[in-house]
Amino acid sequence: MLDTYKQVVVNQYEAVLAGLNFCIDRCPDALWNELVGSQPFCQIVFHALFYGDVYLGYGLDGLRDQPFHRENAASFRDYEELEDREPVLLYERAFTKRYVEHCRAKAATTLAAETAAVLSGPSGFERRTFTRAELHIYNIRHLQDHVAQLNAHLAARTGTAIPWFGSGWREVV
Repeated sequence: MLDTYKQVVVNQYEAVLAGLNFCIDRCPDALWNELVGSQPFCQIVFHALFYGDVYLGYGLDGLRDQPFHRENAASFRDYEELEDREPVLLYERAFTKRYVEHCRAKAATTLAAETAAVLSGPSGFERRTFTRAELHIYNIRHLQDHVAQLNAHLAARTGTAIPWFGSGWREVV
């Protein structure tokens, strides 16, 4: 049962990240920094990826020390997503594409290492008072919420709507 849960969750991370990657690819340059509600498109992409990355970890300790974060320190800058203020920074498309790949790899690696004890234990985040197993579902729902937001914006502005990405989906790169 544990292996089944882990495979299902990895498949759903892959599907939602494929949807986010599709939105990144299909966003015209002219809309990349355009407001979607109160934030630019690129900030919403970054926010979704950032918290996807955070919740795939075991707390905030070590977040900045990950190789991907060290290699992209100029893009993460002051980690404004962790501050109690509205974000103002803009993000380059190429960086967000690399970030999708980081999150894909991290999801597969993290889930492979999860044990039954870890999954039934606390989430690792004080504000998320549920199990680690539920944290993964919460994380996927959060990612999907932003994919839907970006998709609705692209559909309204360009007529482009993302296809359904199902379990185990992996787009050809």
